[in-house]
Amino acid sequence: MGMTRSIRLDDLAATDAFSARLAALLGAADVILLTGDLGTGKTTLARGVIARLCGVKDAPSPTYTIVQLYDCLDGGELWHADLYRIEDPSELEELGLDEAFDTAICLVEWPDRLGEHLPPDRLEIRLETLEGSQTGREARLTGYGRWETRIDDI
Repeated sequence: MGMTRSIRLDDLAATDAFSARLAALLGAADVILLTGDLGTGKTTLARGVIARLCGVKDAPSPTYTIVQLYDCLDGGELWHADLYRIEDPSELEELGLDEAFDTAICLVEWPDRLGEHLPPDRLEIRLETLEGSQTGREARLTGYGRWETRIDDI
């Protein structure tokens, strides 16, 4: 089932602080699945993690490239995937995500496109706009596998 908790992110500064806490915990084979409607901050959150782990400011959204690869400052690898344009799970095999899930830090937007490729060890973060707020969000975190015991560390 997974372990769940919610975190209120009142503004962009709170989202940035959350991305810093998340980045501090990530290492090889950590898979973060980012869900939420368009405009809820999935890419903003991913950019915050990428900036901290890879030193890349203002990372591009992989909407059209589908996957962006980064070298982490510690020598590891980070994959940022946006699966919005994937129409069939068979397209995923060409991307190499299954292998990346075992070795790299992976941030995946629109993970519903993964189908049976969903890794058992993962942290799902669902972002929703707070009622009546332009920048406020609620992040609902659900940890599966080894993330069940790590979710309270964020």
